[in-house]
Amino acid sequence: MKEMNGAEVLVKSLEDLGVRCVFGYTGAAILPVFHALQKSSIEIVINSNEQSSAFSAAGYSRSSSEVGVAIVTSGPAITNTLTAVADAYGDSIPLLVFAGQVPEHKIGTDSFQHINVTGVFGDAAKKVIQLSNNEDVESIVKDAYYYARSGKPGPVVIDFPLDKQQKVHDYKAINVRRFEESYHDDRHLCDDQCEDFFQLLLRSKKPLLYLGGGLNSQQGSQAIREFNAHFRIPSVNTLMAKGVVDEREDLNLGMLGMFGTPYANMLIQENDLFFAIGVRWDDRVAEKVGFAIGTDIAYIDINPEKMHQIKMERGPKFTFIGDAPTAVRDLLDYAKKHNITLDIHEWQERARELKMSLPLDYNRASAYIQSAEVMDVLSAYVDEHTKITTGVGNHQMLAAQYLPMQKEKSFMTSGSFGTMGFSMPTAIGTYYADPDSKIVAIDGDGSLRMNLGELHTIASLDLPVKILMLNNRSDGMVQNLQDAAYEGVRTGTQRQKDVHFAEIARSFGFNYAKRIRDRQDLRQGIEDLLAGKGPCFLEVCTDSEEILYPKVPAGGAYKDMILGPYIKNVQKGL
Repeated sequence: MKEMNGAEVLVKSLEDLGVRCVFGYTGAAILPVFHALQKSSIEIVINSNEQSSAFSAAGYSRSSSEVGVAIVTSGPAITNTLTAVADAYGDSIPLLVFAGQVPEHKIGTDSFQHINVTGVFGDAAKKVIQLSNNEDVESIVKDAYYYARSGKPGPVVIDFPLDKQQKVHDYKAINVRRFEESYHDDRHLCDDQCEDFFQLLLRSKKPLLYLGGGLNSQQGSQAIREFNAHFRIPSVNTLMAKGVVDEREDLNLGMLGMFGTPYANMLIQENDLFFAIGVRWDDRVAEKVGFAIGTDIAYIDINPEKMHQIKMERGPKFTFIGDAPTAVRDLLDYAKKHNITLDIHEWQERARELKMSLPLDYNRASAYIQSAEVMDVLSAYVDEHTKITTGVGNHQMLAAQYLPMQKEKSFMTSGSFGTMGFSMPTAIGTYYADPDSKIVAIDGDGSLRMNLGELHTIASLDLPVKILMLNNRSDGMVQNLQDAAYEGVRTGTQRQKDVHFAEIARSFGFNYAKRIRDRQDLRQGIEDLLAGKGPCFLEVCTDSEEILYPKVPAGGAYKDMILGPYIKNVQKGL
């Protein structure tokens, strides 16, 4: 047992947990922690603002099996992190945020930079903890780390008063295994449950896997790949599950939903068993699912609240509350033990036929570069070492449609919360989690401006992040909605001045920064971007009138999907 101040106990606890770096922004109310970090082996990454710090920490979590840590000061620093914390909560991303606070005796007063942290984060975090002077910092920090990643993962915010940071405490060196084991989920499917599931599956002629973010881990990806190597069931996935299975495979039809691939949205209209694994039934997917009479549902998820909701709304024939990878392995083990196989050859051929017959396409005759065209060209350079981050907007959906991700945790995007400004700070966190990967941050001009200061962070730290910005001088997705709903009246979505973002990147010190307008320069520009050393920036000027297709209109079902003028059936009879 050693005596340390509270800040030193926090840092030593993070070291015990294996934390290698933290993201943050300093200030008076958190100085003891930063001073303790300065004497630690933990690397400190300073972002341009606190929202970006929390995004970077969550990006670290999104692209690894560890929990990202953000450390910020009091007052506005706390409110600045709110958006990133809510974003992590919506996408079930584990995250630890330590927030400086006024001394405990000043909480609840009008003290400078004081705010009620529990009130701010109450509905936006998995848990909010306000440390008091009689609490054990070490136990709380170590427990919070594993709590954040347990069950339905999410962010934990710890409010750390300044006097608590300065006060002397006992550090006991408690073994972290004790905390890890307390959250171990040992629920398994029993034989009777497995038998019930396979009665459904064997009765089905057109089963469809619906893969969600609950499988987006090394264990989850491996489990579902082995499961489907055995059964060869066609699959569709959520935005959060890109890369869980290799998207180049003929039976994986890609993303489902409002802006899903045409073949995924077609195939779901024909299945007779919808097997949903680790999904939250997002409204942009689930509200459009109008199952025909005779369609059965099987559902596995770790969130009991969501399970209750889906039972009430959908009446699934099979359910299990527990860890998705574990359940999938239980089913596979049972199938192998009892020699269970499937004969769904005609359904498999139907899935392959749809994927080949309804290829994504865009206006190839336009005088302007299409954003879809940029994603189409980039898709040829995506490999198993590529990690993509995106902002939010049309470019996000086009990246999800076109880029064939091949590994889990390789496509980082804001799903539930749809947060603009997400791409660059998330790419920074991704780099620190996996510095050997090829990181491409894809953004639009509207989204990139939200956290423009991260250009400075990337350049000053000389990070090998490749930023591909699609500049259509508008908020393209909202503009598309305006055109459809308000008879073409556009309010607040267009830019009057053409800003050269590549020049801004160059002024920050990017090694490569280029702007292109001509289609003939596109492929070479992408190759130069990817081949460049250190921070690289490519600005592609794209068509401001481009419309994102396919799309399922608001309030519509999958049968109402609009393919647009460029996506064509290349085979007759579909």
